[in-house]
Amino acid sequence: MKEILAIIRMDMINQTKEALLTRGISGLNCRKVMGRGKKKVNFTVVDNKVSPKVVEAVSEEHRLIPKRMLSVIVNDSDAQMVIDTIIKVNKKGNPGDGKIFVLPVEEVIRVSTGERGGAAV
Repeated sequence: MKEILAIIRMDMINQTKEALLTRGISGLNCRKVMGRGKKKVNFTVVDNKVSPKVVEAVSEEHRLIPKRMLSVIVNDSDAQMVIDTIIKVNKKGNPGDGKIFVLPVEEVIRVSTGERGGAAV
């Protein structure tokens, strides 16, 4: 089994959920997160005549950006399909389109029934 963690733009969450649902993936967790990528803020575009408060607001705004983090646990056989779906929906060719992390899942246990492994997913 795999856990697929995807960090995507806030406005892409509904399209991503719908695309996954049409491919048979309904179980997922989602949360609001704040973060930033590697891109550095270019402060040279800010004119010297601009108020220091404006410069501070711009720099603060670019430090952490609101995103959504999806976590999907799937059988190994479904992992690539989920990854491809997330990429297809979210890829616009721009920085900030998102990141996907794939992690191994050692074991899954359904609390209500005690099922384990793939049956618990």
